[in-house]
Amino acid sequence: MKKSVIVGMGFMGAMHAQIYAQLENATLVGVVDFKGAAAKEKLDGLGMPGVPVFATVEEAFEALDFDVLDICLPTDLHLEFALKGIAAGKAVFCEKPLALSTEDAERISTAAAEAGVPFQVGQCIRFWPEYQALREFHASGQGGKLLSLTMQRRSARPTYAEGDWLNQEIRSKGAAFDLHIHDTDFVLALLGEPRAVTSHGHFDASGPSHIFTHYAYDGPVVYAEGGWNYPDTWGFQMAFQALYENATIDYDSGAQPTLSITVPGTPKAALPFASAGQRESSFKGGNLSDLGGYYKELEAFIHCLENGSAITDATAGQATASVRVALAEIESARSGQTVSL
Repeated sequence: MKKSVIVGMGFMGAMHAQIYAQLENATLVGVVDFKGAAAKEKLDGLGMPGVPVFATVEEAFEALDFDVLDICLPTDLHLEFALKGIAAGKAVFCEKPLALSTEDAERISTAAAEAGVPFQVGQCIRFWPEYQALREFHASGQGGKLLSLTMQRRSARPTYAEGDWLNQEIRSKGAAFDLHIHDTDFVLALLGEPRAVTSHGHFDASGPSHIFTHYAYDGPVVYAEGGWNYPDTWGFQMAFQALYENATIDYDSGAQPTLSITVPGTPKAALPFASAGQRESSFKGGNLSDLGGYYKELEAFIHCLENGSAITDATAGQATASVRVALAEIESARSGQTVSL
């Protein structure tokens, strides 16, 4: 049984807390949050009234014997707390993006490797069931050559972040970084790093609020779009289409079925995939019976720790590559020039 401490009890911290309540081989033993009363109230609503809350991570280190430091803080704080976790010899799970700069991401990755500390980054789309199904289909080769891949991640402007940090470019680097990096990371997971990126976008007070990127590969044509400058009532959508020589895979988070396949001579049909399969959630405000990749990424992380196996997906090194490419996209969108990688 692995014992975890969450740093930051905001939206994502609460999400991780309810997942630990469901995992059979992990338990939440503490939370670090400077807003102690609010964190305790949230834990009460999750059915975890006995979990202690600390004002600083140092207090948690001193008071508790635990295995995992789970960092759910704004991106500009990741470097500081990741290095503290590594120095303390804890296995570290850190939300995405890993850091605001490639240099800081590399610093974290190097420190974790030198210390021999297990480290995973919350690039949850690698673990989202429908995206995993696409990776499996792609690896199988049954569709033939990939001709094109288009991806979308679109949202109303986020208003749930503590202190509205997501809408402060200096802390989040805008939608092109915080939101769109999911698709950037998935493109790299599926196809490796591109030769170059060419991007266009919209910029506002929050920074690059919408970005459109072409990734240069030999063979497939690859585009991804991400933005959060939609009206407040628009909602959220993630989607992709992968066109192969012998099949087309379509995904739309708002469709039923969400994932489908079309092959020559047959109608479009649902493409089966393995759901997260966790128990019903006790998250306050309603049931979230399927937490998708949020559940599966932590399940995979804890499984590696329990079995002493290496982290191979969403590693610090892979997350560093995604930071580098996403920042190149923003540079391209600002300059109007293609950026080579």
